[in-house]
Amino acid sequence: MLKKLIFGLFFTGIFLLPDYVVALHIVGGDVTYTCLGKSANGRFADFRITFTMYRDSRSGGAPFDVNARFGVYQGSGTNWRYVETISNINPRSIAAIPIEAPNPCLIVPTNLGVDKGVYEFDVRLEISASESYLIAYQRCCRNNTISNLVNPGTTGAAFTIELTPFAQQTCNNSPVFNDFPPVVICVNESISFDHSAKDKDGDQITYEFCAPLTAGGTDGSTGVGSADACTGVTPNPFNCRPPFNQVTFALPFYSFSKPMAGNPTVFIDANTGLIDGKPNLTGQYVVGVCVKEFRNGQLLSIIQRDFQFNVTNCQSAVNAKIDTDQLKGDTSVINLCGDSLVNITNLSTEASRILSYYWEFDVSGQKRTFNTRDLKAIFPGVGTYDGKMVLNRDIPNAENCKDSVRVRINVFPPIRADFTYDYDTCVAGPVFFTDKSVAEAGSVVGWSWKFENEKDVVKNPAFEFETPGKKLVQLEVTDKNNCKALINKEITYFPVPALIIIEPDNFIGCVPGDIFFNNLSKPIDNTYNITWNLGDGNISKEISPKHRYTQTGNFTVTVDIISPIGCKVSQTFPDWITILEKPDAGFTYQPELPTIFNNTVTFTDASRNAVSWFWKFGNSGTSYIKDPVFTFRDTGIYEIVQVVMHQSGCTDTAVVVFDIEPIVDIIMPNAFTPNGDGLNDTFYGRGVFDGIKNYRFTVWNRWGENIFETDNPQESWNGRLNNQGEVLQAGIYIYQLEYTTPRNQFRKQKGQCTLIK
Repeated sequence: MLKKLIFGLFFTGIFLLPDYVVALHIVGGDVTYTCLGKSANGRFADFRITFTMYRDSRSGGAPFDVNARFGVYQGSGTNWRYVETISNINPRSIAAIPIEAPNPCLIVPTNLGVDKGVYEFDVRLEISASESYLIAYQRCCRNNTISNLVNPGTTGAAFTIELTPFAQQTCNNSPVFNDFPPVVICVNESISFDHSAKDKDGDQITYEFCAPLTAGGTDGSTGVGSADACTGVTPNPFNCRPPFNQVTFALPFYSFSKPMAGNPTVFIDANTGLIDGKPNLTGQYVVGVCVKEFRNGQLLSIIQRDFQFNVTNCQSAVNAKIDTDQLKGDTSVINLCGDSLVNITNLSTEASRILSYYWEFDVSGQKRTFNTRDLKAIFPGVGTYDGKMVLNRDIPNAENCKDSVRVRINVFPPIRADFTYDYDTCVAGPVFFTDKSVAEAGSVVGWSWKFENEKDVVKNPAFEFETPGKKLVQLEVTDKNNCKALINKEITYFPVPALIIIEPDNFIGCVPGDIFFNNLSKPIDNTYNITWNLGDGNISKEISPKHRYTQTGNFTVTVDIISPIGCKVSQTFPDWITILEKPDAGFTYQPELPTIFNNTVTFTDASRNAVSWFWKFGNSGTSYIKDPVFTFRDTGIYEIVQVVMHQSGCTDTAVVVFDIEPIVDIIMPNAFTPNGDGLNDTFYGRGVFDGIKNYRFTVWNRWGENIFETDNPQESWNGRLNNQGEVLQAGIYIYQLEYTTPRNQFRKQKGQCTLIK
């Protein structure tokens, strides 16, 4: 009899090629069984079934199924009848599977993640002499990035275990695979994976490639169809019974016996279970492995596992690199100028995978070698020394762990930077610089000067500093070998300006006149002693003073500047500033409190020493007469501006702000006759309501009852209760009026009115 164990493993959404799409499903598992013993009467056998399932933890796909269902069937061949469903089995021992490179000298992509979860349950089976038991778990789907299947995204998996009569009778234990295949295989690298299994009972085992099984479909995953259907993502064991179909390989390129491309072709050793070969195409490949179990030459069972080899481009684990001055082709060039001690920093990676370093140089026909990571060595004087740096040079069988870089060390003659300078220390002007640098390899070919924020590239420049102080000047020179030398010198620069330049903001002002003297003389700062004689008896020590002249006249200004080292310069500006007389603006007006009812205002000039007048009445009008009269057509806040001019041309301005106040004026009658004759039929206020706010009008009878109320100034009382029904009885009624004026003044008005019928 035949015992068949089908094991499934799929890694979803492996990111192997740039155009792969992340898979969205859990697919895969690992199933074994162990016999727990027979019943006392020998009629039943107890088995522990263990499914170890796998899912991609990075794709955002479906999690492990909870309350999973496993179908139990009895029969053989293509005839199986349903026995029971084992339900509500939940995953446990969920853990991540380490992602390791199959070759320690290669680095696999880091964006992979695979989790495993274990489903385990016990089942008691009545021992049959002629029929097997089949336990099955069905699940869709495999990831749609698989390369060797047709329509992989809609192809599910059936994980089954068959307990044959012989296995029931002998209380057999299934073989168990020793290891799980690597998640990633590097393209053009040998697989060399030991896929062997061990058998607790010591049965003989052989290995071969075989076809995986499929079950289920995509129904229920997108709202179409039922997940319980046989074409659903989780088929119902009662309706969806074995036998299960084999997956469809993408013929003629792939088949179960040739599941992936390779050179040499991938194969499995029948006796050892070693899977070897060298895949030469990137992609995902489903592979099925069957393990046949023999006892005393008789076939006891077949265990099947299917899994995915994910072939990708891997990076070399080591990369040779050094800190270099320049790259010429594949050679790293180190230039030494006037120094034969070389210090090279090794930047090679990954350091944890580098077991040895080897440096080799040709020095005057002799080979010099070093074995340190960084190189520190003295070379014998001027010359060129070619060599190389090799990683893991003497490590056997580790071609991908080896790398090297060519190195050229140039020892050039020294170059020394120097310069002199000359300038007038007392009067501002250019500083003249003279290069005194020396290059033993020949002449200096390049100069780079730095003066504060300015640069120059001529040999002997001249530069004038705009500000005083201690100035740092830098010179870097270059020779024909691109060797460089640097020197810095400090210059004490405190001259007085060659020319005093003052720029007043005005030369003519009106008393009191504010004049700002902008000192544009260079170079000066607050370390200089600066004295201003402003011509009106006042002195200032500021660099650029602002001064108020309170008298009229012409004023001579003198500036004295003394530098921190005692140099002095002075400048006098005769009759430089003229301060003219100006008028005094002012006016009165009547009425003092204008309103919308009293809105014509008479303005009377009260200025002194004026010869012309200009008036502006807010945005409502202007006038050029001395005493204007103006009528304000609207209420509001108005700014009244008077500008008067002196015969000198100086002006003065007076400003008054006043309010043309809106007035609310309400007059209430003392009687009304609501008889419908159209005359005095309603009771309401008459007057000016413009701008009124928060209006409330109420009427009360003599017993204190509120009989009318409104917040609408246009609504009146018609003598009825709330303006409805019959006219109330004649008599005296009390009214109250509350409101807020346009200027937010609260007003309250009470009185009596007589209703006359």
